[in-house]
Amino acid sequence: MSVKEEIYAFCEKMNQDPGHMEGNDLIFQVNLKESGPIQMQIKDSKITVYEDCPLKPELTLTISDEDYSKLLKNQLNTTVALMTGKAKVDNVGKALKLLEIVKLYY
Repeated sequence: MSVKEEIYAFCEKMNQDPGHMEGNDLIFQVNLKESGPIQMQIKDSKITVYEDCPLKPELTLTISDEDYSKLLKNQLNTTVALMTGKAKVDNVGKALKLLEIVKLYY
């Protein structure tokens, strides 16, 4: 399974139990080093994936495909990824907000 397929599967899992997303609207972009950018928008307790990146992101994360796949599976600690340079973000506050939401779906 490609990392983009894993993203779609994880977002579907989130949409099946949308309560944790309530009141947490956010547009974020993941710049996958091998596969290119992909955006996700949490709005009205639903997450939507956009491969054409039509929105202005509030948060951008840059990471390798392999490391993002590990993050989605909770096999790579987010703090470690950030501290070691495996992941880079442009808005730490929004990244922490997103992390709090995503952790509820592992």
